Amino acid sequence: MEVVGVVVEYNPFHNGHQFHLSAARADTGADLVIAVMSGNFLQRGEPALCDKWTRARMALLGGADLVFELPYQFAVQQAETFADGAVSILSAAGCRSLCFGSEAGDTSAFIRTLDFLEEKDTAYQHNIKAHLSTGVSYPKAASLSFKELQPGENLVDLSLPNNILGLQYIRAIRSQTSRMKPVTITRKNAGYHDEHFSSESIASATSIRKAIQEGQSVEQVNKYFPPTTSRLLQNYLNTYGQFHTWDQYWPLLKYRLIQCSAEELREIYEMEEGLEHRVKKAAITAVSFSQFMESIKTKRYTWTRLQRACVHILTNAKKTEMEEFKRAQYLRLLGMTQKGRRYLQSHKKNLGLPLVSKASSCRKGELDLDIKASRIYSLGISGRAQEELLKKEFAQSPVFEDSIG
Repeated sequence: MEVVGVVVEYNPFHNGHQFHLSAARADTGADLVIAVMSGNFLQRGEPALCDKWTRARMALLGGADLVFELPYQFAVQQAETFADGAVSILSAAGCRSLCFGSEAGDTSAFIRTLDFLEEKDTAYQHNIKAHLSTGVSYPKAASLSFKELQPGENLVDLSLPNNILGLQYIRAIRSQTSRMKPVTITRKNAGYHDEHFSSESIASATSIRKAIQEGQSVEQVNKYFPPTTSRLLQNYLNTYGQFHTWDQYWPLLKYRLIQCSAEELREIYEMEEGLEHRVKKAAITAVSFSQFMESIKTKRYTWTRLQRACVHILTNAKKTEMEEFKRAQYLRLLGMTQKGRRYLQSHKKNLGLPLVSKASSCRKGELDLDIKASRIYSLGISGRAQEELLKKEFAQSPVFEDSIG
């Protein structure tokens, strides 16, 4: 059986994601599509618009057959660690290939780029350190260092976000000696970080979220995603009364920053180089999350990097626990179709990691970070709806779409 894996966040699932899933299946001749998806907090250091169970259902209705959760310690991370976790899960799940979207759209160019960087690693790392010493961010330092190596036109542009992730997927496949074959497709129309609509049918998740957060209704932006996404988003809004944004978590973050000592904050993952003093000082006067972020940003730290640090402060994620594993330790099943269920039934004994289908049934301590993150995530909702959302983490069985496959 040909099985293709995809790494996703679906925040929310839109027409561009639909194109990617269809292309992944078609280009690899796959019989089955497995998605590994970030949980309730995402790589850019943001709460997901709606919870992971709703987004898993979007994925199944959009063409995925199985959805596994990318654990918190890999999901809220820079590209290299994010890729390590995702690749380890897809490999353990039995994927024969990994299909990712990129600006380059040429797998061989990624392989040439990785070979080039491995050959020039000493000079590359030296240049990165030199640029970091000037106070620029790591992504900027890496991009400048790469250009200084004079890579030529047949390599990928590492200033573009999806190319950066794509290179890390291929690096992880190589370093983990995975049997998966990397496959890339060119992203359609909207850029990953685009904040404005630039196409009649395809928009970035960023622009969709921005429109919703600025007051547009689900109906007003529904041409950019399938009807199933529109229905699920509206159902979520009806059930919980709101979508999740940083504004709802700002009072909790502010409390944590004021209550914790600088020494305690220093133990939090991604709190480095005196950042703990900067965030504590800013928290006292800031009245909103956006004002807080504006006051702490520097050319040294990207907005994304700072947002991730804020998530880790919120969840009290310590350096020791975030750095404990380089690869995933389990397969947390979020959802499946009929075809996905049959695959698990026939391949369960061949999976490379233990399968977890319910938090209440796993070994003590195994899901501590994910459970803690989900508890914090539920605090973004008030009243009885908060209680319902919190229960989901322990009581929810994997989402099952029995009408598919």
